[in-house]
Amino acid sequence: MALFVEVAKRKSFSQAAAALDMPISSVSRRITQFETAVGLRLLDRTTRKLALTPYGEAYLAQATRIVDEAQRTFDDMIAQAKGPSGFLKVAAPPDFWVLRHLTDIVCAFSESHEHIHVHLDLHASQVDLVREDYDLAIAVEEPRQTSLIVRRIVETENVLVAAPAYLRSRGRPKHPKDLAEHDVVLSVPGASDTWQLTRGDEIVSAPVSGRISCNNLSLARRLAVTGRGIAAANLVNVERDLASGRLDRVLPDWRLPATSIYIVTTSRLLPAKTRRFIDFVSKRLAGVFSGALRGEVMTLPERTLAPSACLVARS
Repeated sequence: MALFVEVAKRKSFSQAAAALDMPISSVSRRITQFETAVGLRLLDRTTRKLALTPYGEAYLAQATRIVDEAQRTFDDMIAQAKGPSGFLKVAAPPDFWVLRHLTDIVCAFSESHEHIHVHLDLHASQVDLVREDYDLAIAVEEPRQTSLIVRRIVETENVLVAAPAYLRSRGRPKHPKDLAEHDVVLSVPGASDTWQLTRGDEIVSAPVSGRISCNNLSLARRLAVTGRGIAAANLVNVERDLASGRLDRVLPDWRLPATSIYIVTTSRLLPAKTRRFIDFVSKRLAGVFSGALRGEVMTLPERTLAPSACLVARS
């Protein structure tokens, strides 16, 4: 049953064999024996792809739940004996708040959970959690795939910022419509965009344009600091710049749409290591972003960590 679930989720004998550390021939043979025993074809095989039959789809839905429950029970028994343990592979976006805050949070988690090894894998786009063997993903966009389990853990405020030198040179906008006269750092390809801003019940769609666009929050922040224009930024990314005077708020009475941060998994039945990590990160990130909303510069206490106590990161 567990072998079938692994193959069906990955839609690949070779990927399932690699994940289970088994020869491909053994995986294929055992699936064939299983189909023969039940008297139904569960998988359609071609040279290019593997697909579930209607019988396979129906069986997978039930088998996945049973396998997940059995694995969770086993993990809980291990956790009760020696605490949560194992290898935890986490996907996250390569944004400034990840490099600054999530790194500290993961290191703090690792320090208090010595039997869990965390691998933080930075990806600009969404990943396939099943095919690439991720335990969970932290995302700033809600996944479109309906089969995934999505938890919104915090909502973050976005603000407009610019360097004081830029505002002295070009003037300070007094209304969203004034943004049309300014250079902005765009977040979409092209020379123009439209920003929606709200103030109470008032909503304004403001056309904006600029000579530079980028898809990375860290780079947009840097461009704003160097005076290239007005940028839309997550408040937690620029809190230190605002406190130090490197950046000023623009149109502080107006609000941009908030950004949500999600934790994404493939199942609600999670092993102890994953549940512990989700609880830890959710609480810490909520503290980071609520602190930014109160105008506090949030930092974790400095720790002296052994190299093995921190995370392994690959961009």
